[in-house]
Amino acid sequence: MCSSVCLAALVVLGAAVCAAQPRGRILGGQEAKPHEWPYMASVQVNGTHVCGGVLVTQSWVLSAAHCLDGVSENETLQVLLGAHSLSQPEPSKRLYDVLRAVPHPDSRPHGLEHDLSLANLSQNASLGPAVQPLPLQHQDHDLAPGTLCDVAGWGVVSHAGRKPDRLQHLRLPILDRDTCNRRIYHDGAITQRMMCAESNRRDSCRGDSGGPLVCGGVVEGVVAWGSRVCGNRKKPGVYTRVASYVSWLNRVLENATA
Repeated sequence: MCSSVCLAALVVLGAAVCAAQPRGRILGGQEAKPHEWPYMASVQVNGTHVCGGVLVTQSWVLSAAHCLDGVSENETLQVLLGAHSLSQPEPSKRLYDVLRAVPHPDSRPHGLEHDLSLANLSQNASLGPAVQPLPLQHQDHDLAPGTLCDVAGWGVVSHAGRKPDRLQHLRLPILDRDTCNRRIYHDGAITQRMMCAESNRRDSCRGDSGGPLVCGGVVEGVVAWGSRVCGNRKKPGVYTRVASYVSWLNRVLENATA
């Protein structure tokens, strides 16, 4: 179980959502094949899914810093690995307590930047066909517009807020930053450390925050924020670019094994 100190830190440092720009949100996708995303994690509070995540080493899960906004000291933080269904028994499923969480030191409440955190599992994940880490992107460059990337999660799948029990999957093309920063889109809010994907009736949605944007077999981005209404083509989904934080990520991961 995460200590009270850990959760208190998460409450303070994980609150990073602006009321006008709701956090990461899969709409218009389809159910994934069971366990074809063996690196997917469900970040849970008191046994309830709140965000996605991605297993990046045997003992660390990458997610978004804002995901635990409002979590109190008395609540239980855990990570579910090896799941397709959140509710049904599966031999590969296992809940892990979080030993400690490390939000990016520059993440701030109500801010949109530096929206990453690492969760250290209380014990190494039991690896197998349904549980495998995914490499991080280390080359810091923008992907070509139109590059197809995959995103998955247990976030809402309808405008009515219906939540799926089984993992959903979507493939989206990358949108260039200049277009994403146009006034009719995100009006200059997209920094060099962010990236956008098209969202014409197909989008990540509420509950998908923290999940990976996977391009070419590596974690390229983490679901961050977007429009109040998922799937709005003029408000593309926004992802934190992992490669722009690789020094910090490596430092945390290397210090943990030192």
